[in-house]
Amino acid sequence: QTEHTAYCSVEDNGGGVREKDLPHLFERFYKADASHSSGGTGLGLAITREVLHLLGESIEAANDGDDAVFRFTLKKADD
Repeated sequence: QTEHTAYCSVEDNGGGVREKDLPHLFERFYKADASHSSGGTGLGLAITREVLHLLGESIEAANDGDDAVFRFTLKKADD
């Protein structure tokens, strides 16, 4: 963290994300796993990115070994 920003990450150790899917994870209606196409709308990460963007924040996804990692920023509240 810095004086004004907290850097957060969430790790999913369920096997990572295919490299070809990483650039598309935050697109509306995109589903990286076709085997789970019957559940969910494919909107969760798109909504998350949009809310963070409107707050002046950012989010990214990457693989760290066999794990998927989502990193995002949050402004710290003024005291």
